[in-house]
Amino acid sequence: MRPPMPPFHVMEVMRAAEERAQAGGEVLHLEVGQPSTPAPTAVREAAAIALREQTLGYTTALGLPELRERIAAWHRSTQGVVVDPARVVVTAGASGGFVLAFLTAFAPGDRVAVTAPGYPCYRNTLEALGIEPVVVELDPAESYALTPDLLERHGDLDGLVLASPANPTGTMLDETSLDAIAAWCEHRGVLLVADEIYHGITYDRPAAPALGRCDRTVVLNSFSKYFSMTGWRIGWMVVPDELAQSVERAAQNLYICAPVLSQFAACAAFVATEELDGHVHRYARNRSILLDGLHAAGLLRHAPADGAFYVYADVSHLGLPASELGRRWLDELGVAVTPGIDFDARRGEDSVRFSFAGATAEIAEAVDRIGAWVVEHGRPAGR
Repeated sequence: MRPPMPPFHVMEVMRAAEERAQAGGEVLHLEVGQPSTPAPTAVREAAAIALREQTLGYTTALGLPELRERIAAWHRSTQGVVVDPARVVVTAGASGGFVLAFLTAFAPGDRVAVTAPGYPCYRNTLEALGIEPVVVELDPAESYALTPDLLERHGDLDGLVLASPANPTGTMLDETSLDAIAAWCEHRGVLLVADEIYHGITYDRPAAPALGRCDRTVVLNSFSKYFSMTGWRIGWMVVPDELAQSVERAAQNLYICAPVLSQFAACAAFVATEELDGHVHRYARNRSILLDGLHAAGLLRHAPADGAFYVYADVSHLGLPASELGRRWLDELGVAVTPGIDFDARRGEDSVRFSFAGATAEIAEAVDRIGAWVVEHGRPAGR
């Protein structure tokens, strides 16, 4: 029997927080990377219509033609990139897309670069498929930004998984930096797998798209984050021609199709931008509240948080491993956070990820409690 996969620690934290809530304890959720809002009104109305009027049988493995066309139009209108709907694959969330991408693009034993800190499920999924994740450690002094020089140090690679904005750091690569990485991949025949799940959730500038920068690029996105549809489990891929048939056949065998009710509902997501941009404005307020509160508490070292809805902060000066600190904050304060070991196996006990996707009042209360705790129990930054 194969050993179990490593845990996705944020889910373990969520379980502990749920157990506390079920026992009657209060929980302020700064651990979970999902919007606290439901799907947009137009999406829920489209779902109700589909329930009444559609059979909701299987679609083709690639997804509803209407949804694929709307996704292609979204890339054109928001990124200025022309995408053939034939290259769009509707998936069971971005997670399902990563399985399809990794399974079809790489062979067992291939070497694929992933960043640390970075989303742990890239690494865990690659390992489960017999593909070697090559961990590229990012420098906090450089805002956790990936560069070709860092990649050069890791030998021959078959692929690179890159997120911008990134989880957990919120780091975004500008056009020049993304061009440099794409050129490096093109020159070395490395497949670029670009995770754009946090596109739309940015604060000072839009995120640069990966499409159009090198020929061998797979882009993954999801309706979970900007579109506020996490539980609907619906996402998409844009694949190069060389992978299109392999991805379709893998999807046929593994999933048959993505959830069909969610596909019909997602067709309406692209008309809800006013409502969705309102959520991003709230995230921006939450971000300011969280950063101000963390700075007041002496938690001064953190990633840039240019996009997504996280602050990845150094807590090493508090004298406790992040996993223990998280347990204490949940037990003593009712505040749930995610330890950095989810994102960086070697250095992660020095950091905590705070999500500011929740309600503004909840973020403000949580950071007040953490600040008071640090004053009582912590150590000054830099000591």
